This record gives sequence, structure tokens and C-alpha cells, in this order.
Amino acid sequence: MEVKTFGVIGAGQMGNGIAQVAAASGLAVIMNDIKQEFVDRGLANIAKNLQRNVDKGKLAAAEKDAILGRIKTSIDLKDMAAADFVVEAASENESIKFKIFENLEEICAPHVILASNTSSIPIGRIASHTKRPDKVIGMHFMNPVPVMKLVEVICGLATSADTLETTLDLTKRMEKTPAQSSDFPGFIANRILLPMINEAVFCLYHGVGKKEDIDTVMKLGMNHPMGPLALADLIGLDTCLAIMNTLYQGLGDSKYRPCPLLRQYVEAGWLGRKSGKGFYSYE
Repeated sequence: MEVKTFGVIGAGQMGNGIAQVAAASGLAVIMNDIKQEFVDRGLANIAKNLQRNVDKGKLAAAEKDAILGRIKTSIDLKDMAAADFVVEAASENESIKFKIFENLEEICAPHVILASNTSSIPIGRIASHTKRPDKVIGMHFMNPVPVMKLVEVICGLATSADTLETTLDLTKRMEKTPAQSSDFPGFIANRILLPMINEAVFCLYHGVGKKEDIDTVMKLGMNHPMGPLALADLIGLDTCLAIMNTLYQGLGDSKYRPCPLLRQYVEAGWLGRKSGKGFYSYE
């Protein structure tokens, strides 16, 4: 199936990044969120990212304008009726995602593929809230989207071969590298990454080391570009907690139990970079 118009639900950090790479690949993009201020902020972030590339000589000013010109903003989900392919990039919350897919089922034409950028929720569970489970797939981009090359592609039990082929082609068109995962909680990326982050939080909780020392060990000892606690702040501690809860509930193993300190930080509103405070202060 040829995709000409690409819909993105959510204009936050992940959503606007997905919209940017889609528009840069030549697709017409509809970027939707629930408030005008959210889509305005998302579009401004895209413009800032593109201008940075212009300043570095990596992108022509005319191309920057062309990319921005391919992005239409929206605060009405019904605008997705014009899309050939839709990616949901809303909060990592099951009830929010389920409602979006139920609405998209009514809005989008029967041939339209509905993808989720979920980082942990099983695709089959999301697909069950539509009448087109064969056209539902996971398309998990990495943060920051314009920089990171990986897209984790996840098929649910009913996802068709045509849906997978279209998604893989679209991923490559965006100059990303797809990696396929089976439909288990957390998939590949977060099945491995989040327990490591959670264990780093336990180390802090138990007083094994200070946050700076924990991150230094992983950066200089394991050659990670960023320490796990700083990475948690970048991801968002609420998102980390949601993924750990999904792993814990879905796999039923105590080793996936979220650290109480992680839960305390989220309950205090210390969500990381986006709130100005997490394990580190960004104010």
C-alpha cells in the first residue's frame, strides 16, 4: 500500500520527532494533539531542530521550509480521516491508548494501518480495541527520534504480512533501521533496558552509591553514552514506572517489581527533564 499522508497522534517529545522524520522523508503529515498549545509547541520544537541543522550546514534553509510546509497541525482527531497510515504517540497509558484506537477505528478508512509507538503495551491488547486487528502494528521509535536510527516493529497475533511489509518499507523510507520483536510486554528494547534502569534506582535506594557514581560506573565502566539515572530522567520517570508496571504485571516475576523510590519520585511529580527535576535537577 502506498502511503502519502501520515498521521501522528501526540505532539510531545516523541510525536513531534516522528512528525519531523516523516515530513523529512517527503510525506504529508498531520500532527494532532488535544490542545492548540501542544501542537504549537511541537511544531516550534521541529522548527528549532531543523534550524540547528541549517546552522550546522547539514540542511538547506529551503529544505527546512519544505519540511515544515508538509506538516499540518490538528486538534481534532477527525482530521485523521485524511491519513493513509497513523501512528499513536500518546502517553504510555493503556486507557488513553485504547480510547484513541477505538476512535480511530470509526474515523479512518478500512485500509488505513493503525500503529502504536508504545514502548511496552502488547500490540494484540491494543488491536482488540479495533475491528481491524490485521492492520494494527507496533512502531516503537527511539528518543530522540530525529537522531536515533532504530525503530522496533512489533506484530500482534493478527497483524497481516501486508501490514508488516508496509511498515518496514515506511521505516526504511524514514532512513531508520527496523528490528522486529515478538509481542511480549516490553518487547526487546525495554525488556532489557528498563530492568537495568530499575536496578540502578534500587542501588540508589539502598545506598550502594550516589547517583553520580552509579552513572559514572555505567558510562566509564560499561561504555554507555549516558548513565541509567540520567537516561531515566530523559525518558521520563512516569514512563519508566509505567513500563516497569507493564513488565511486572505481564510477566509475573518479582524481578520486574518497580523500585519504591521510582514510584515515590513519580508521586512527588519529579518526572525528570520534562518537569525540571528527577534524579538530577534541570531548573
